[in-house]
Amino acid sequence: MKTAHILALFLCLLLHSVAMAGTPRKPVNLPFPTNYVASWGSDHIKEFHGGRKVELFLNQQYGAGFKSKETYLFGHFSMQIKLVPGDSAGTVTAFYLSSQTAHHDEVDFEFLGNRSGQPYILQTNIFTEGKGDREHRIYLWFDPTKHYHSYAVLWNMYQIVFFVDSIPIRVFKNCKDLGVGYPFKQPMGIHSTLWDGDNWATRGGAEKTDWSKAPFIASYQQFYVDGCKTSAAQSVCATQGRRWWDEVEFRDLDRRQWRLLKWVRKHYTIYNYCTDKLRYQKMPPECVRERDNR
Repeated sequence: MKTAHILALFLCLLLHSVAMAGTPRKPVNLPFPTNYVASWGSDHIKEFHGGRKVELFLNQQYGAGFKSKETYLFGHFSMQIKLVPGDSAGTVTAFYLSSQTAHHDEVDFEFLGNRSGQPYILQTNIFTEGKGDREHRIYLWFDPTKHYHSYAVLWNMYQIVFFVDSIPIRVFKNCKDLGVGYPFKQPMGIHSTLWDGDNWATRGGAEKTDWSKAPFIASYQQFYVDGCKTSAAQSVCATQGRRWWDEVEFRDLDRRQWRLLKWVRKHYTIYNYCTDKLRYQKMPPECVRERDNR
């Protein structure tokens, strides 16, 4: 049996072994026009079925982006995305939360395109008060261009968790007691963009965008939002401590989720700043709490 089949069988058994303790409660599907507006390239955004499906287009002139009408302080945010198919080298599809301030907080999914037949790379990063440099890169265990897949962020006072199809691929713990910044007072909006990053995105910029393949198209649906709406002037959620994501079961991953995260780290991680000894002679303190040293 091929290694990929063995891994898929392991994942299937693990996913069905026990009920997920940290399952989000009653996600709200907000059609695109209800909660989103174009942030740039509005003529490269197409809506279908009353906004239940959206496509972003990238050509040699420019790409496109959209953002939420609201900003949020904590919650659960997800959307289903089908990435640019075929030769996508140089393209970057991003889904992220951002405060868009001078010393901004940001939580990033960035999908880095590649030549046909080569896997996408999913890069995640976290900025706190303008400081980033916390990159993780993984390969996905499926072809993200064939079907829609869910990408989600759970953000509360205790942790930020990145999910792919309900599988945790990364956790960032609140380590303010260790002197590490954590997003907790800047409301963030939901953003997504499709743009040309061929100066860095694929093999460090060695592979350039083939514009003969344009337009490049990323597709979206199922815009789920369950967050505490707030304004940029507010730094406290009025319902803090009383929402489902504040409950004890969401303050850490459960045992099964830790096993799934370990599976991703072992089989699909290709870069983790926590283990980059050229950049950090001593492991950053948050990495120990996130069990990146195990």
